[in-house]
Amino acid sequence: MKKNNFDEGFNLELVENAFFDGELEIPIINPPEKIIIHSEMIPFSKRNRSKDFSECLVFYEHDVNFAEVIRNPAELKEDILRFKFMTTPDDSLYRDAPLTAQIANVYRNRAIGHFFQKLGMYVITNVRWGDERSYTTEILPEKFAFLGAPKNSIVSIGTYGCVKDKDNAYYFRAGLEAMLEELTPQVVLVYGSMPKKIFDGVKHKT
Repeated sequence: MKKNNFDEGFNLELVENAFFDGELEIPIINPPEKIIIHSEMIPFSKRNRSKDFSECLVFYEHDVNFAEVIRNPAELKEDILRFKFMTTPDDSLYRDAPLTAQIANVYRNRAIGHFFQKLGMYVITNVRWGDERSYTTEILPEKFAFLGAPKNSIVSIGTYGCVKDKDNAYYFRAGLEAMLEELTPQVVLVYGSMPKKIFDGVKHKT
């Protein structure tokens, strides 16, 4: 797919040969053939500290630390392909951000995941949600936070910086329940703490 002024910023070449999910046409990340529960994760900003690149490369840190991946993942292809496992980027879905920006971040998450999956990496979909607009059909006809993510498979979530205060904890728990119901994952990897107020009563679901 040739780049032009229209697709600048969205890197449409990332979704060549992709299939799309829902009316919003979010790129689909295929479930891995075999579920592998990785024992070690390493944040993108610390990737060069790895001794053998055996860890799962993750993006659970401030967005600015992996902004270059969002802007042009193809330029970092060789760098990232040193690892065999990765989660998709954890683009923030701020609740006070416009819905278009939130949807765009879900799109980028899946597009980059599709791109590296096509290159042979073991890609685990990171699922991120904001408020009820992203994980219910109260406003939109689709739960866009979950579009493109595989069902009955493995996904990853991050609690880092997302469960400290009352409001964040409320929305994280509500979105978690919605995700478990919608995607019915066999395995959920959690990067960060697992406070009882969030995870009590849902651990048995996966």
